[in-house]
This record gives sequence, structure tokens and C-alpha cells, in this order.
Amino acid sequence: MTSETLHTTKLEIPKIGLGTYKLNDAEGQQAILHALEVGYRHIDTAKMYANETEVGNAIRLSQMDRDSIFVTTKIWPSDFNDLLAKTEDSLRQLRTDHVDLLLLHWPTDELTNQRGAELLLKAQEKGYAKHIGVSNFTIAQLKTTLEIAPIVCNQVEYHPFLGQTKMLDFLRDNALFLTAYRPLALGNIDHEALLQSLAEKHQKTVGQIVLRWLIQQQDVVVIPKSGNKARQLENISIFDFELSEDEMHAMFALNRNERLTNPETAPRWD
Repeated sequence: MTSETLHTTKLEIPKIGLGTYKLNDAEGQQAILHALEVGYRHIDTAKMYANETEVGNAIRLSQMDRDSIFVTTKIWPSDFNDLLAKTEDSLRQLRTDHVDLLLLHWPTDELTNQRGAELLLKAQEKGYAKHIGVSNFTIAQLKTTLEIAPIVCNQVEYHPFLGQTKMLDFLRDNALFLTAYRPLALGNIDHEALLQSLAEKHQKTVGQIVLRWLIQQQDVVVIPKSGNKARQLENISIFDFELSEDEMHAMFALNRNERLTNPETAPRWD
């Protein structure tokens, strides 16, 4: 049975986290608090989400030991040159003296990426972040960043309809892990016959089948976003069953290179 925690030589991180994009204001704060109450110990936010205050308040209201919760935040590319000050602001909003993982949110031009990596390292050295990483970086951009800073992960879109084989091979070769966002493909998975069949066989939902497929892979962490109380609990209730090797391969075969997050500023994907 797959562990609920990914253990590497560098860190331990819960395999299921809560994505918090659009969880804002009092309703969003309550959703984050509920997630903590039902067992989430990994919360993913970002400066761009404008909800670090809500995350910090939820953690405080939970009355849980800060060290028991893995907190990730991200710095937007327009702020790479001012990363230290922006991180200090994030820490104030999160009501903490450090985050567990600090990421560069999106890549931009090469020189700014390099400057961001240099300041990311300084943030780690100052104790602002236990670990550092990136999000939405290509393999070429990862190679450049690794020459500057000891990053531990790349956070990218990953679900059965968007394969990440090349990325995963590179990450594993370099002792990094992948954090999967949009893992449920904005609900597109619900209409896939194979997934419906597997859900019926295992007496789980289609979403649980997909999340299980992701965390059952080596060096993969997943951060489904939900403000719905029932869905939050459903998303973390995936450690009482396993997919067979044949079932895993059948799901890999669903790849159709369907990318849902692809703004004009995105890099040229691998």
C-alpha cells in the first residue's frame, strides 16, 4: 500500500495536498480550515492567489502545531527580482517565519529566471523556506536552475489526459519530485469509460481512481483543489486500495496531450 507521505533524501511531504486557488475570503478560509480538520497536512497557495492571509488564519484557527503542516507558496515571475521582499510579505500574511516549500510560479525570460533562482537560494539561506523549487518550468529551464539552486521539485499540470513521461524521467534522474496540479482535468475525467469502469470495480469515485493513479507513481505528489467539504474528504480517502499494474498502464494509455493550462506566456512545453 502506498504511503501517505513521499520520503526523499531531502524531505518528507504528504502525497495529497489541498490546492487553494480561488479559495478566498471567509468562505475560502473556512474551506481551508475544514481541510485541516479532516486530515490534510499539506496546503498549497501562492502570492498570485491572494489568499495567503486566509491560509495563515486557517492554520492558526486549527490550533495545530505549525510543524505538522507542510505549506507551499509561490512567487509570480514579475516579482522574481524582488523575491526576498515578496517572500517576507508572504510570511507575514501566512503568520509564519518560514514556508516548507517556496516556488518560482512560472518561468519568464532566461535572465530573470536566473535571478529568481539566485534569490530563491538566498531565501532558503535566510531561513524563509526549508526547501525551494519551481513550477511550470521546462526541462531546459530546470537544467539552468539546477546549476544555481538546489531545487527539489517542479509543479506542473498532470492528469491521465496529459502525459508527463519526459518530465518525470528527468525529475527522477535528478532526485526531484513532481507536484501535479489540475489532477482531475477540470472534471473531464468523469466522462471517460475506462475510469468509470475502474471506479465501479473498486467501489470508488472516478476522482479517487485518478488521484490513486497519481500518488501510486514514484515521486509524484498531488494537490487537488476543492472548497467542498464532502469532496475534500473524498480526495484524501484513497489509501485503502491499490490499482494493479495493468490498471495503471491502461490509465497511462489515456494520454492525449490535453493541456488545460496554457496561457500565451507559457514556455514551449517539452
